[in-house]
Amino acid sequence: MEQIAIKTDFIKLDALLKFAALVGTGGEAKQVIQDGLVGVNGETCTMRGRKLYPGDRIDFQGFTLEVTKA
Repeated sequence: MEQIAIKTDFIKLDALLKFAALVGTGGEAKQVIQDGLVGVNGETCTMRGRKLYPGDRIDFQGFTLEVTKA
C-alpha cells in the first residue's frame, strides 16, 4: 500500500488518480471512475468529484493507496 500525503483537508478522487500517476489525464480519470474501476474504502465509487480525506483507501488496478495528512 502506498501512502499519498496531502497538504489540504481533502483531495478529489479524479485529482488523486492523476497525482498518484495512475492515469495520465483528467479525461482518463473520469472514464475509469465512471466505468466503476475504482474502489474507495472497499466500495466501488463512480463519483469523480468524491472528496477523499486522510484515512481513506483507494483501490485501482491492483494498487492500493491511502490518503494521509502531510
